[in-house]
Amino acid sequence: MKRPDKVVERFHRLYHARGAQTYNNTHWLGVPTQKLPLDMWAFQELIVALKPDVIVETGTYKGGSSFFYATLFDWMGHGRVITVDIEDYPNKPKHSRVTFLHGSSTDPKTLDQIRALIRPNEKVMVFLDSDHRGPHVREELRLYSPLVTSGSYLIVEDTHFNGHPILPNHGPGPWEALDDFLATTSDFTIDRAPEKFLFTFNPRGFLRRR
Repeated sequence: MKRPDKVVERFHRLYHARGAQTYNNTHWLGVPTQKLPLDMWAFQELIVALKPDVIVETGTYKGGSSFFYATLFDWMGHGRVITVDIEDYPNKPKHSRVTFLHGSSTDPKTLDQIRALIRPNEKVMVFLDSDHRGPHVREELRLYSPLVTSGSYLIVEDTHFNGHPILPNHGPGPWEALDDFLATTSDFTIDRAPEKFLFTFNPRGFLRRR
């Protein structure tokens, strides 16, 4: 195959175009996740390897991803999830390891709540998956990057927006915000290893803190 990257790109576009069949029809133990299964597998490998004490997630939606992380923590016997969303969807799955917060991820009051829930010296991993407009993601990167502990990950989701390769008319999004963020810091490096399954919603979005 001369251009496997082009094959992946075309499948990526097809997968997104068939959203009702694919990512909008993906569940974890019956709960909608809106995630790519290949990414969920990569996430669990990172979580099992790093054993974070806390996962902070922006963008709860219907609670599928936080429920997924909590279930992994059940099997591991360790860890908890703090998740925040500006919308409070009903019927989210309840789990003793998950704390749901309602509000904007960039509101100082929300950050204060999250910081208060993290104990000193805990290992923290962060997933950014809320408003995908560039300015919002840049602000999230500024606010949430200090929470990530050395050796852990800050995962910027949906960097595939704005033509990377889907939704070319979206406008600056997570990819562009990521570039802006990395131009201001040497604390994080892009780790392409979790993209080993060839197709990801988060190209260049796995950031490891030094």
